Amino acid sequence: MIRPAKIGEIHQIMCVTKACAHHMLAQGIEQWNDHYPSQEIFNNDIERGELFVKEIDGQIVGYICITTVMDEEYLPVKWLTPNEINIYVHRLAIHPDFQGKGYARQLMDKAEKMAREENYTSVRLDTFSKNERNQRFYEARGYKKLEPIYFPKQSPYPFYCYELIL
Repeated sequence: MIRPAKIGEIHQIMCVTKACAHHMLAQGIEQWNDHYPSQEIFNNDIERGELFVKEIDGQIVGYICITTVMDEEYLPVKWLTPNEINIYVHRLAIHPDFQGKGYARQLMDKAEKMAREENYTSVRLDTFSKNERNQRFYEARGYKKLEPIYFPKQSPYPFYCYELIL
């Protein structure tokens, strides 16, 4: 089941986050760290109704943030569509024990369905340049790779922007 996250689930969400961060680090992907994503960020996502969880038998195994708020780092990007009615995806994660079962696909299906139903022009996101698995995942879904942006608190390496026109 995919549903909105609740404030009382922050501990479970942070457990998934830490497991994913350790899993990525073991693969040499320094994408998440002590600064990002933080409990405060998830609290804000939940308060705005933008964080959705994938739950199996009462256990949260993944999550996704679906928002209309454009991060300031995205402002200089030459997007494929105007900066007017777009959905942004952030913090898509599946606990390593549950990866490879199509759950990330289900969460992205939810984001894209919401965007289509609410007549948004596109879905936008970024993914770490060293995370080739994520890049292949988004490109297989039809997302177009655009220019790089930087999040210095996370990594000196770039993050690639992607956009799917609906």
